[in-house]
Amino acid sequence: MNIELSRKEFRRLLDMVYIGNWVLNSTRGDDRFTDYDKVESKLFALCRKYGMDSLVEKWEGEDIPSKKFSDGGIHEAIMDYEDTVFFEILAEELARRDMDYRPVGKDNYDELISRMDEYIAEFEAHGTDNILIDSMD
Repeated sequence: MNIELSRKEFRRLLDMVYIGNWVLNSTRGDDRFTDYDKVESKLFALCRKYGMDSLVEKWEGEDIPSKKFSDGGIHEAIMDYEDTVFFEILAEELARRDMDYRPVGKDNYDELISRMDEYIAEFEAHGTDNILIDSMD
């Protein structure tokens, strides 16, 4: 298979592959999906061919994203995504709790969304500062 990409498109593909592999493998410890690591390695190895040597390094014989690559802002993008997902999941869980965990259907969907929007507005204004758990000091 051949795919033609501009230099900029290839660089974006590296970002997407890194982010995808991070999502799949960063929490798995030794139980990694190694086939995704291999695809990442194969793509990053192409950096040398296209004059992007600083984005790849060898580790235990494998081509991996370099420290320069991983420190270049990609983790900020991942953290922004994780923060958004965290607050959206928290808002939904709190809204469902407020609704006594009733199944969501046409009759209460708007209520769920309204409650979630209120929580999201609170989180945007104050983060987690106003979240209290009575049983903890």
